[in-house]
Amino acid sequence: MRVIRSIVTIGLAVLALGANAQTAIDQGSEDSGIIAIGEPPALEDLLWVARPVVVFADTPNDPRFAQQMEMLQERQEDLADRDVIVLVDTDPDAKGPLRLKLRPRGFGLVLIDKDGTVAKRRPAPTTSRELINLIDRMPSRHQETGSFRQ
Repeated sequence: MRVIRSIVTIGLAVLALGANAQTAIDQGSEDSGIIAIGEPPALEDLLWVARPVVVFADTPNDPRFAQQMEMLQERQEDLADRDVIVLVDTDPDAKGPLRLKLRPRGFGLVLIDKDGTVAKRRPAPTTSRELINLIDRMPSRHQETGSFRQ
């Protein structure tokens, strides 16, 4: 848990697949110091540690992808406080583990709770504010903050 926590404390961790995704992200961001390139961790490794937000696109040049990445960077500290880790897959031909498990069609965003359940799927870019509101309504978030209501 400490390893993921340390990644999240520096800001929103974005794991991109491929150099093209990096280029698309850099174009929308002046501060790319929060972006780590590499293979995404297995979703099973993130159970009870982080809330993955998986962003899919068929190409890193998709304007919805660029818009989504900008939206996520707007409130990265708030997302980091909620243990969000962003996983990006812009290569449908690679048939990576995220695509095989979540089966996206074109652009999409998937929010996964800490228990591994898919909390929300969105076929369009989603603001950080909407994601934060969704997370704040989750029972796991209520338990974290001590505001759990019965």
